[in-house]
Amino acid sequence: MAPLKQLGDTAELAVALDLRRRGYGIAFPFGEDCDYDLVVDRGGILERVQVKHTRSDGEVVIVRCRSQSLTNGKVRATKRYTASTIDWLAVYDATSTRCFYVPARELADGRAELRLRVTPARNGQRRGIRNAADYAAI
Repeated sequence: MAPLKQLGDTAELAVALDLRRRGYGIAFPFGEDCDYDLVVDRGGILERVQVKHTRSDGEVVIVRCRSQSLTNGKVRATKRYTASTIDWLAVYDATSTRCFYVPARELADGRAELRLRVTPARNGQRRGIRNAADYAAI
């Protein structure tokens, strides 16, 4: 199995475990062609969750809001996630072993990435900052 696939599988399991511990039901779609990696049942409402793996620097969690398909090591296509394809973008941070959940409405028309601040900005900036703590629950 490819190393990137292993990281993705680890992230999917970590997010599924986190959601299960919160009391939600989890389902995995069959096959590799879905825009989402799992389905969460929150009180009878089924929501699509795309899962990403990252390693933060302990200050900022970078969330990639896209997937790239590769052929022979070259990017063949880039898919950007939107609210029409998923309901949540979950990211597993291997540095802190924490999961963060971004509602798809924050992805606009397919942004490339967003950043979640774990620690306050060194320059004191507050405007336009996404605090990671605000994304710790679904």
